[in-house]
Amino acid sequence: MRILLRAPHADATSSWESLGWRSAPDPVELAREHEALCELLEAAGADVVRADGDADNLDSIYVFDPALRTPDGVLLLSPGKPARRCEPDTLAAQLDGTPVTGRLEEPAHAEGGDMFWLDEHTLVVGRSERTNDAGVDALRNALSGVDVLAFDIPNDVFHLLCLISPLADDLAVVYKPLLPTRLVELLEERGVELVEVPDEEFETMGPNVLALAPRIGLAVEGNPETRRRLERAGVEMAVYRGRELSKGDGGPTCLTFPLERHPTVDFGAARSS
Repeated sequence: MRILLRAPHADATSSWESLGWRSAPDPVELAREHEALCELLEAAGADVVRADGDADNLDSIYVFDPALRTPDGVLLLSPGKPARRCEPDTLAAQLDGTPVTGRLEEPAHAEGGDMFWLDEHTLVVGRSERTNDAGVDALRNALSGVDVLAFDIPNDVFHLLCLISPLADDLAVVYKPLLPTRLVELLEERGVELVEVPDEEFETMGPNVLALAPRIGLAVEGNPETRRRLERAGVEMAVYRGRELSKGDGGPTCLTFPLERHPTVDFGAARSS
């Protein structure tokens, strides 16, 4: 399994306020937490490809958003957040040989945090403040043979993946009160078990869990009730420290980009508590 991570640039922390981070990150601890996340993934057997984030854009550590991994390669997206519009260009040079198959152009906007693969031929997309109708149409045009299903999400939710993380073909962790009803119905029709995040753990990114293999999840530390519910559902959970990394509301999915479509990692030797 190969995963790309972009380390925070030493000069980028000054951009935190303009980007809407919750508070100023400690640059030393930010770098330490990022390196610890890389080491955790490597200890679990992942091939971690390290790259640098942009010098003027702290959000660029959230490498998942400017591109979409497709069956054929990488589709460069067009972020809806204006300060992130340059990220597809800088990311394109860091893909470690994974081919670029195309890119979205104005007026289309779409971010990776608004989409996930339901199966090999079905992409679920959140219509949000970051992903517009032109972006959804552009995805449909760019992905031949793929059924792109769009669902409106609330305006005060950044991304669809703030509400749901698939952890297997038949399992997802969700914050159900804000998840589109039609999407809940679709998942239930497909026999997907929904593990619900409690209200008190929504704001602390309870739904943001990275699946590194079926029923193997990685989450930011905290959210103990969500973790207990996932473990009762048969998910093996690992956690990492993200007190600085998560101040921009980015969790493990945001911080990683899959250079391969079907990752498999064993966390038996790298479990955190």
